[in-house]
Amino acid sequence: MLAGDFYIADDPENERRAKQAVRLADAYYRATVDDEPAAARAILAELLGSLGEDAFVKPPLFVDYGEHIHIGARTFVNYNLMALDVAPITIGADCQIGPNVQLLTPTHPIEPQPRRDKLEAAKAITIGDNVWLGGGVIVGPGVTIGDNSVIGAGSVVTRDIPANVVAVGNPARVIRDI
Repeated sequence: MLAGDFYIADDPENERRAKQAVRLADAYYRATVDDEPAAARAILAELLGSLGEDAFVKPPLFVDYGEHIHIGARTFVNYNLMALDVAPITIGADCQIGPNVQLLTPTHPIEPQPRRDKLEAAKAITIGDNVWLGGGVIVGPGVTIGDNSVIGAGSVVTRDIPANVVAVGNPARVIRDI
């Protein structure tokens, strides 16, 4: 699965791990609402693969497994991040992630029969340091966004974006250098 190979979507072990992630995400939400910052951070650190110093994620947070998500130091994630981490999702340091952002690693076969057979695959997403994803941005499987780049609100990123640019639209296209 992590290597991008096809896997069976309803595998019992994956289902167990996904349910544990839902429990931890819910506990994180409740600890944040109950104003228990130390407990909330501990739960988030348990949910995620890694959590950088002074990184903050506003709940709610929605993940497949959580353990394949790595968030760098001082990164801020706003409400309603949907991070489907069937493959690794790496978010660099000092990033700003707007509300309702979707980071989607899963892919599905184009051919009908493999889809009926519940086969899926995934490709990693990498977001460099000091990247700003505006509200509602969707980042697709296999995409890398370079350091310091800005992705405009509502954009759909289907291809790699180089460092030090502004990209907007559906599909997102570079409109200028920074």
